[in-house]
Amino acid sequence: MSFLLDQLALDDRVTDPRHAAYMLATAWHETAKTMRPIAEYGKGTGKKYGLPDMRTGHTYYGRGYVQLTWAENYQGMGQALGIDLFNEPDQAMKPDVAYAIMSRGMRKGSFTGVKLSTFISGVNCDYLHARKIINGMDCAELIAGYAVKIEGMLNQSMYRDWE
Repeated sequence: MSFLLDQLALDDRVTDPRHAAYMLATAWHETAKTMRPIAEYGKGTGKKYGLPDMRTGHTYYGRGYVQLTWAENYQGMGQALGIDLFNEPDQAMKPDVAYAIMSRGMRKGSFTGVKLSTFISGVNCDYLHARKIINGMDCAELIAGYAVKIEGMLNQSMYRDWE
């Protein structure tokens, strides 16, 4: 948690504490409450993305704080970040890389085509439907509840001067 809070404090592209709250809530859920980049349980067993890629031999199961999946997502995110995630998918397990994937992906809509600002901007704060930026509505109510609690903690802590 300390690492993620430090990264959020340094990330000048995250200026809304509600974005930070939702990012942390997502990480809490997607990392099985460890707040550490993890590999997807089962490593994609039974899913198409769990099969080795014919070109690289790598398996593009979920990794990191948000469980990046699919070869094309590893390739696209790697290009966006200037690292070779396609040929070295385990880089998504490094905390700094996992944070960069989460921050960029959630802000830019890299995962599903929907940005965090679609649901959280100005007076609008829809933590429930913000789940669509990651994984449809899977566990949306649970994660929305986490986000509400985390937002309260961030606001109480004055951890960062939000612009």
